[in-house]
Amino acid sequence: MPSVSAHVAATLASHVQHVFGVMGNGNAYFLDALVRQNGIHYTAMRHEAGAVVAADAFYRASGRLAVASATYGAGFTNTLTALAEAVQAHIPLILVVGDEPTSGPRPWDVDQIALAAAVGARTYTVGRADAAATTAIAVEHALTYRLPTVLAIPYDVATRDAGPVPVAPELALPAPLAPTDAYALATVDAVAAALAGAERPFLLAGRGAWLAGAGPALGELADATGALTASTALGRGVFPDGRYDLGATGGFGAEEAMRLVREADVAVVFGASLNQFTMRFGALFAPGTHVVQVDVAPTATHPHVGTYLRGDAAVVAGRLVEGLRARDARASGWRESIDVAAARTQEAGAPLADDGRLDPRSAAARIAELLPEDRVVVSDGGHFIGWANMYWPVASPERMIMVGTAYQSIGLGFPSVAGAALARPEATVVLTTGDGGGLMALSDLESAVRVAGGRGLAVVWNDAAYGAEVNLYGLKGLAQEPMRIPEVDFAGLARAVGAEAVTVRELADLDVLADWTQRPADERPFLLLDLRISGTVVAPYQEEIIRVNS
Repeated sequence: MPSVSAHVAATLASHVQHVFGVMGNGNAYFLDALVRQNGIHYTAMRHEAGAVVAADAFYRASGRLAVASATYGAGFTNTLTALAEAVQAHIPLILVVGDEPTSGPRPWDVDQIALAAAVGARTYTVGRADAAATTAIAVEHALTYRLPTVLAIPYDVATRDAGPVPVAPELALPAPLAPTDAYALATVDAVAAALAGAERPFLLAGRGAWLAGAGPALGELADATGALTASTALGRGVFPDGRYDLGATGGFGAEEAMRLVREADVAVVFGASLNQFTMRFGALFAPGTHVVQVDVAPTATHPHVGTYLRGDAAVVAGRLVEGLRARDARASGWRESIDVAAARTQEAGAPLADDGRLDPRSAAARIAELLPEDRVVVSDGGHFIGWANMYWPVASPERMIMVGTAYQSIGLGFPSVAGAALARPEATVVLTTGDGGGLMALSDLESAVRVAGGRGLAVVWNDAAYGAEVNLYGLKGLAQEPMRIPEVDFAGLARAVGAEAVTVRELADLDVLADWTQRPADERPFLLLDLRISGTVVAPYQEEIIRVNS
């Protein structure tokens, strides 16, 4: 008869195609059932955190659910930082883990339910009589609330007979949130009136707008109002017409573009939380700008919001277009009066900084010229995140994946490559990481090389330091020894696991990337560029942080 593990695997197989894991005593029978009996694609990772990160990146790149798996005890606790990141970033995934037996904890067991709850993840524990139903509930929870869910299999029930596997039920997921009560409908009408009368309308969209599929409706709204547009770092590319788009807001935005945002008289924000970085620490909009926020959160998420409208971004944008048409409103003409391309141009930088090392701005600009257009960029956390965000445009939001920024973590970069590569097999996956985070994630460098192969590229911004800490605390006079890293030969490390790698000390060394991109993906290996950059060039977003904390 099928076991409890078989019930869990068969139910998950109705909803997922990929599982990322590290095998151990607690999940061995589950993985066996998943792979041998259900034919699900399994990717072995080298660290349990990497399994969660890969499942996280898979969802961000494709919008499809994936599974991570680890054993009990140390295997589970190794996942916690990656699990916390997925919670903070609202990423649905299923983490299947072994757990203590129903008879009670052994000397090496810990309270895994409490640990998961501490970082914001709910645990569902399967039993002999309810394994399939509990698994379906866990999947439904993850997708409904856009959160990672832990599915625990107690050690002593993993192989117990559970009877025939039932047919997996259809998932019951909530419909898009629409404004329906009189107050909400009146607010939609008032916002439409404000846009109709605006002389300098501005639309800002975040990742929530992309998840809602709001791109076409937002494009119609931008055309109807004549608005300039922009996005958060995680929403770039959501507006279909890039001619009038100012790029990412906040510290990643070009200075002239951000000056134009402050000229807006009416600004409507869709699916963005308006965090401190997007809002330039309160300086994004000028005093007097009427700021409207459209989101599914219970209330407005920034004090500068003057009008809050709770609802799905696509639904509300469509309603606003209808309201403008009912008023026979005309486009403002503001965006046609602006040289948008010039406004969003970033500073080029010099070939080398004053200390003789690469200027990261010129390196980023040159890499942008050489990267394939069909790319997915995955980013670790650290000071260097500014360079990819400022200089490497992507076609749509799911092509810029920043795993770690929600939880302010570093060290999750290399395993992100594996998840993104399997989610987008047609694209080139480009990792941007620092030397500090790169060393933390080193166990899954091999995973990135093995899974992505010739469709994978890693750029390591190697300044021999934890750059963000040097810029913030070193400038305050704190001891810099703990902030410095002996210069590491990442090119040598990458070659050891089968990659092609180059140490880049001047812009001419990047010609190897031009050669690499011209070769067919199946005829080239994974490429790693070890960029020896200067730590004296501070990213603009970091300068904002320094000013706020000074």
